[in-house]
Amino acid sequence: MTEQIVNVDRIEQIIDLFGSFDENIRILESEYDVRIVNRDTELKITGEAENVLYAKQAVESLLSLTARGEPITSQNVHYIISLVRDGRQDQIAAMGKGVICVTVRGKQVKAKTLGQQVYVDSIKNNIITVGVGPAGTGKTYLAVACAVAAFREKLVNRIILTRPAVEAGEKLGFLPGDLQNKVDPYLRPLYDALFDMFGPEAYHRYLEKGNIEVAPLAYMRGRTLDDAFIILDEAQNTTPEQMKMFLTRIGFGSKAVITGDITQIDLPDGKTSGLKEAMAVLRNVEGIAQCTFDHHDVVRHELVARIIQAYEKHDREKQRQADKKREKKSFRVKRPDGGGK
Repeated sequence: MTEQIVNVDRIEQIIDLFGSFDENIRILESEYDVRIVNRDTELKITGEAENVLYAKQAVESLLSLTARGEPITSQNVHYIISLVRDGRQDQIAAMGKGVICVTVRGKQVKAKTLGQQVYVDSIKNNIITVGVGPAGTGKTYLAVACAVAAFREKLVNRIILTRPAVEAGEKLGFLPGDLQNKVDPYLRPLYDALFDMFGPEAYHRYLEKGNIEVAPLAYMRGRTLDDAFIILDEAQNTTPEQMKMFLTRIGFGSKAVITGDITQIDLPDGKTSGLKEAMAVLRNVEGIAQCTFDHHDVVRHELVARIIQAYEKHDREKQRQADKKREKKSFRVKRPDGGGK
């Protein structure tokens, strides 16, 4: 058995680290098969030498977050564990470098993972940013936060949020109201994020003034969007023609963020995703950044990350089986008489 001591500056940091009913410490103890005991401003970690080393790195990383005033939750405990496992704990200082914006309730919006930090930095430093990844990685919410920050700093005059309405045929036709009412259900995630940032009253005021526009992608055709922060959400459901149309709307003083999940394409079979094509076409274009999220960046319940991992494993197995079938097929040799090998 090995023992390591971690010294802590303030007792409040230990309280934050342990969490409600010692929840966070239990996660660490279970993950590394160690025992963590608090003695005043010291933490004693005991267990097998290698496990103790990893546990100490995780504890020190979490304490560095508490020193910056970051709350410690089971979610970021699991995230820190994954960083330590990958040997990336030295990158933790880059997380949540600054507040993106503050919601109407006073909540500070920050990047919670390294992938999110890269995404936020890319939005700040590029005219167009493409954010691709699974559900729960904060692609849309962080993009809206960056848009609100730019609007408050008067870097842009308006915020335009759009997404394709894939079922724009007969299914929408049965919904009541005009076209805007019909597409509102598709735009709900964007409304929710804006309500969070501005509050309902300010949101409706800016909407009436034209500072905020939430519209289906079809409304973008034929326009030039100057001095605007434009977000195209669910871009995996655009066609190549729609994506090209959107990209060529961007005018002077504007910034655009394109978000999507290429594993959840709802286009009819045989239709190419405009997002997938754009990622290939625009890979080396100056002023355009591409950011990819994975299950490590999921900031919802940790079960969501496990679900995504399970599907990724399933997809890899399907691809492996398909490759195997193609390989078998390619080895078939026909005889001169037309028979098989």
